[in-house]
Amino acid sequence: MKQRKKVAKRISLAEKVGNRTPTSLKLGTAATPVAVSENDSLVNLAEMPLDNVETSEVSLFTTKTFNQLLAYAASKGDLDRLFDEFWFEGETCCLFGDSNVGKSILAVQIARDVANKRKVLYFDFELSEYQHLRRYSDDTTKKKYDFPDNLLHVSLNYMMNAYSSDELPEQIVKQMESLVKREKASVIVIDNLTWIAYNSRSAKMAGELMKRLSVLKNQYNLSMLILAHTPKRNLSKPINQNDLGGSKMIMNFLDSAFAIGCSSKDPAIRYVKQIKVRYAEMKYGEDNVWLCTIEKIRSFLMFRKIGVGMESEHLKKRKDNDKEATIAKIKAMRSAGATLREIADELGMTISTVDRWSKL
Repeated sequence: MKQRKKVAKRISLAEKVGNRTPTSLKLGTAATPVAVSENDSLVNLAEMPLDNVETSEVSLFTTKTFNQLLAYAASKGDLDRLFDEFWFEGETCCLFGDSNVGKSILAVQIARDVANKRKVLYFDFELSEYQHLRRYSDDTTKKKYDFPDNLLHVSLNYMMNAYSSDELPEQIVKQMESLVKREKASVIVIDNLTWIAYNSRSAKMAGELMKRLSVLKNQYNLSMLILAHTPKRNLSKPINQNDLGGSKMIMNFLDSAFAIGCSSKDPAIRYVKQIKVRYAEMKYGEDNVWLCTIEKIRSFLMFRKIGVGMESEHLKKRKDNDKEATIAKIKAMRSAGATLREIADELGMTISTVDRWSKL
């Protein structure tokens, strides 16, 4: 009898939800239904006060009409730019590039600027205190740079040894959540993903970690910048999504991504290129990359934009003898038992090109 009552109660609830006419959304409090006639115009519906909106929630889903969806989005206004067209408020963004190309330098610079208006947590798994001191103090006077108090540096302590390498990524994400709540932060920077997921080139590991970070971002309405290394890549080809380790799984969770490349024409020049966009336009693609130098201005090591240019002008030029040497190396590695994927990763090439060249 009790079981029948429970079933009947669920059916009754489902009928109420199914018959409810959703009208608008009220955040954080109980909603008051408002009848909407068929003659209401879309303009009137879009202008309806948000505190008169009601949505239905069943299990994992929240249901609105598309008109309510657009009205709610419009009520929040335009998203703030956190870093030009590269990263916007509310986005999960990835900055990736080769080792020692300057990812952390640019990330700290971005975090400093964002911290003028928002609380930022910078999770640093890369540099020591002394390395930061070298970067952010004057070489002559030793005067230290004065960062905004809203920028908090977070690093691991000795307690990390209490967890195995398999347990540590999950514990890191859990304690990230605790810090976000405690500090009431709205922006987090993770430097870097490769360190947290030591084998993030594994699609499964990368996907699981990004899924947890995505839940954290959505639950607390965060803006998130994640740094990642690239596997060894072919420097004669433009940077693309496939150059991000574990790219397919990671890219699925990203709203935007940009990369840093090193100019083959001048080793002092870096270029910054948009790789993925959802909210903004593709303004800084391969035909219009940022050109920068890394300079220390008194006590602050930073990227200084010197103009824009074509990515192709800064790529390594492949010579015929380079190709012959690469073909010889591919054949030698194949003879030693290496797989096409292993060779492709080692040489920074696609599997199809390795396969084709191995047969020349």
